[in-house]
Amino acid sequence: MTYIQGFLAPVKTAKKADYKEIAERSWALFKEYGALSCSEGWGIDVPDGEVTSFPMAVKKEPDETVVFSWIIWPDKATADACMATMESDPRWEETMPNAGEVFSLKRMVFGGFEPLIQY
Repeated sequence: MTYIQGFLAPVKTAKKADYKEIAERSWALFKEYGALSCSEGWGIDVPDGEVTSFPMAVKKEPDETVVFSWIIWPDKATADACMATMESDPRWEETMPNAGEVFSLKRMVFGGFEPLIQY
């Protein structure tokens, strides 16, 4: 059964092109490690909430945009194996040499999901 990893990240609005480059370089490695697809969504209609919201989840600052991303894997084991390589494969660091200037890893929200319904 497929496995989905989802991510929310606060990205510096002025660094949209830099974020896109990081995502494109990272996709090459995710694909090599078995990912089936990846989507990156730049927030254009992401309202603040009263109790909770995407902006609140990542503690979005005024100069940031929320990005919603997901990777589809053939299964959780493949995703876990890929994530384990982030400590040992130096190419991961090469994909995002300036990541801290572009988005906040500390305020990123992520999780893994088993599809309930897929069309």
